[in-house]
Amino acid sequence: MPSSVVRRFLAARFVAILALQMQSVAIGWDVYSRTHRALDLGYVGLAQFVPAALLSLVAGAAADRFDRRRILVVVHLVLALLTAALFFLPHAWGIAPVYGVLVLLGVARAFTGPAGQALLPDLVPKEQFARTVAQSSSFWQVGLVVGPAVGGLAFGAFGPRVYAACGVLFLVAALTIASMQVRSVARARRAPSWDELTGGVRYVWARKLILGSISLDLFAVLLGGAVALLPIFAKDVLFVGPWGMGLLRSAPAVGASLTGLALARWPLTRHAGPVMLACVAVFGVATIAFGLSTSLVTSLAALFVTGAADMVSVVVRLTLVQLETPADMRGRVGAVNSVFIGASNELGELESGLTAAWFGAERAVILGGVGTLVVVFLWTLLFPGLRKVDRLDRAASERS
Repeated sequence: MPSSVVRRFLAARFVAILALQMQSVAIGWDVYSRTHRALDLGYVGLAQFVPAALLSLVAGAAADRFDRRRILVVVHLVLALLTAALFFLPHAWGIAPVYGVLVLLGVARAFTGPAGQALLPDLVPKEQFARTVAQSSSFWQVGLVVGPAVGGLAFGAFGPRVYAACGVLFLVAALTIASMQVRSVARARRAPSWDELTGGVRYVWARKLILGSISLDLFAVLLGGAVALLPIFAKDVLFVGPWGMGLLRSAPAVGASLTGLALARWPLTRHAGPVMLACVAVFGVATIAFGLSTSLVTSLAALFVTGAADMVSVVVRLTLVQLETPADMRGRVGAVNSVFIGASNELGELESGLTAAWFGAERAVILGGVGTLVVVFLWTLLFPGLRKVDRLDRAASERS
């Protein structure tokens, strides 16, 4: 059983992702309903990614220098205020102020990934970490299940008032993290330097196994992700409205959460690398199936499979990165990982918006799935160590 501190951390994580997903569904539907342009959905991701990427090195250094719990508290308070601001923006001001708030949200979220990833290993013994990663990812995925469904239904019923509810949830997450009693870890107080800021980049680049695992996720999700285009599929392809979009957003998370629960109960102990590569390939095939589908049931099934396959990659990648990174560098390495994740998600939204504007939404998704399969093939050749990963608790030390 996880300790009370871990339970509070997981609870706060769940509440925060619930708020983020409700917010994301509301923003996506709101923006597309106003403009009816696929490219504007891409700009939603770009507005959040650019500030997060620019501040990633600073955020990673901050997580290694200051109290990670306090960083998370402050960030969630800021997220609460910014999300509430979306509720109070006059509709007559147009879409530009929404993008302005999204930029500020990207600034705040730049600090959540490094601090959260670096804090978790301090809460559990090393031998329990892989299981805790699966549990944490399951809580995250349950939020991904509930959040979009609730967000779609709430926005359909109450409109922009859903933003206010998201702000309250971020406040709850902040208070929950503030209540955690975390053992203080002594950290060196070095003078800030460029070498310190870029230490995580150098560390990842020098360890090809870690570089290969996180870059595989980057390019596979960047090309194969279809989340940004779900408003188009819900509105113009499947004709299911905002409630249906909520279901579509939830489907990958259902698959991922069930897979995460299974991995927490039966951890992946052997052949981790080949299984990860195979699951990323399955992600690509399921993405192609979604692009070809004109049925809600088939589309939900395809998205379910993408989530299940992606969860295996997430658990393997996070376990490799965290266990083989020294405690005093986890924030900076976590910042690099967060940039890769942000690039795959937010830049993936831009890529989806651009290709949908050029080729149409269905063709864009199909091409993305094909691109994911190409990435798996290339990474198998470029990073042969990935094929050789067997036990997660020994892989990096043996192969890097």
